[in-house]
Amino acid sequence: MFESQLDVASLCYSAKNNAVVLAEKVAFSALALLLSMLCMVSLSSAEQVRMAFANTIPPYTIPETSTGIELDIVREALAFKDHTLIIHYMPLSRMPGSFALGDVDGVMTDFGTDLSPLDGHYAEPAILFNNRFYSLKDRNLQIRKPSDIKGLSIVAFPGAQKRFPEWLKDSQEDGRYHEIKVQKLQILLLFAGRYDLVLSDKVVFQYFFLQQLKNNNLQAKPLSEHDVFVERPLDYRPVFKSPKIRDDFNEGLQVLKSSGRYQEIFDTYLVEPPKMH
Repeated sequence: MFESQLDVASLCYSAKNNAVVLAEKVAFSALALLLSMLCMVSLSSAEQVRMAFANTIPPYTIPETSTGIELDIVREALAFKDHTLIIHYMPLSRMPGSFALGDVDGVMTDFGTDLSPLDGHYAEPAILFNNRFYSLKDRNLQIRKPSDIKGLSIVAFPGAQKRFPEWLKDSQEDGRYHEIKVQKLQILLLFAGRYDLVLSDKVVFQYFFLQQLKNNNLQAKPLSEHDVFVERPLDYRPVFKSPKIRDDFNEGLQVLKSSGRYQEIFDTYLVEPPKMH
């Protein structure tokens, strides 16, 4: 049948090669199928997330450029699991209602309304606000308790009285308390002597202080910073309809913090904070 042992060896070698090629093809096909399935699972788990943000609170949200500390952090945290952020701007007071109606998949704050009964799943805080009073240093104001601000005029951000009633109720009743939506005006009014105190988040104050200096709208003066408020981090938690999206966001947020990217985002908007005393 075979003329020599050489023919037999040659045939065996050829058969072995064919078997190896066939096995490789089968393995490659299986691998390709597995990768395809993984891609399909990944794509199916990636979602567009419609989320409500405050209209304009620079440097946290800057609608004109779709940027801001808050937007950048949430966008990148969701992108960690390939989710795409779809931004919806609205007043803070509208967020609970929009969430309840299903107009959005998430909100940056519940604005004091517990959204848990409405299938709201609370995430870790993306931003920790740090509100405080600011005054001109030459006023030599010492503020440690609510009675220390009696008789002083105060300008604050919208909703501050609701957040800190124990500090601001009396000033409001005396007509010495006002809220201004355009927060950059707070600094100009303080430096012009129109108000004794500004109540502002530290990051917001630093951002507008630097902007006013760059635009030559004011001459720098020494400032005093009065850190008297006890902040409640749980008041600033994002809320999501989907528990999975919430978990994905939390995971992405942790990666941003551990990698240093979280602080890097802040530094992008705050190059040089004002000197405080």
